[in-house]
Amino acid sequence: MQNQNLRRHCYAVEAVMKALAKYFKEDEESWAIAGLLHDADYELTKNDSSKHVVTVVSWLKAEGVDEKIINAIYAHGWNYVPDCPQPKKNMEWSLYCCDELTGLIVAVALVRPDPPPGEAGKKLSTVTVESVMKKWSNKSFAAGASRDQIALCEEKLGIKLPDFIDIALKAMQGISGELGL
Repeated sequence: MQNQNLRRHCYAVEAVMKALAKYFKEDEESWAIAGLLHDADYELTKNDSSKHVVTVVSWLKAEGVDEKIINAIYAHGWNYVPDCPQPKKNMEWSLYCCDELTGLIVAVALVRPDPPPGEAGKKLSTVTVESVMKKWSNKSFAAGASRDQIALCEEKLGIKLPDFIDIALKAMQGISGELGL
């Protein structure tokens, strides 16, 4: 990946997936790997979304990567890549739901007031669940972050939206330096 923002997005999803694995008492490493690699083919497929996830899945299969990781990455393309299966397991739904949420949290961080002196570049530290929820209903804010996709955390994962945001936010705050926020 050449694009710094794409790498940062993948780092954010990796951190959130690891936190969600911990929440569900699952294997944190495999969940983190799924988050890190979920958009590994994006730069090559961004002009043909029908190839997104299909390409990275073929790479991972060729390398003999664990089927759980492959299934989660493949299912995160559900609803926008033809033939991608609907997520079924917690790992798959977690990736599907948190992928969009990381973008919303970054957008909230970018419009926050500058942090106090001595904390320059750490805008993510000033983001709260409440500040994300305040922007939630404004559909024109971070319009690309599908609220419907994120909100499935309640039905599919049994995690209330504010709690899901809290898990993701804390995970991202823990790597704020890597995210440049």
